[in-house]
Amino acid sequence: MTKIIELDFYMKENGKIPVQDFLYSLNPKLRAKTFSDIELLKQLGTELREPYVKPVKGKDNKGLYELRIKFSSDIARIFYFTYYNNKFVLLYGFIKKTMKTPENEIKKARKYMEDYKRRSES
Repeated sequence: MTKIIELDFYMKENGKIPVQDFLYSLNPKLRAKTFSDIELLKQLGTELREPYVKPVKGKDNKGLYELRIKFSSDIARIFYFTYYNNKFVLLYGFIKKTMKTPENEIKKARKYMEDYKRRSES
């Protein structure tokens, strides 16, 4: 039986949705590949493994994952986390230009995750 995975997009208090802004900024082919990979995440949930998803390392990053999108020479990442069992929250995306994911990108995703949880539980 297939689990129904609900996807939510993190919305900042000002109404902006970082993942949506990121998707609109991509070239059409990379955007199509990104939507395809998001759909895969929605269908497979926690069963989706590398090379598509990978947990973000670090003690402060518990529960934070990255959806790893590759198309031609373009590499993109979308940070997300699992909120309760079948709800995945897409936080933030960026184009990866270095071998290691920059710490400031991880910090931003972690901040968004904490904000989402804080506002959802109040």
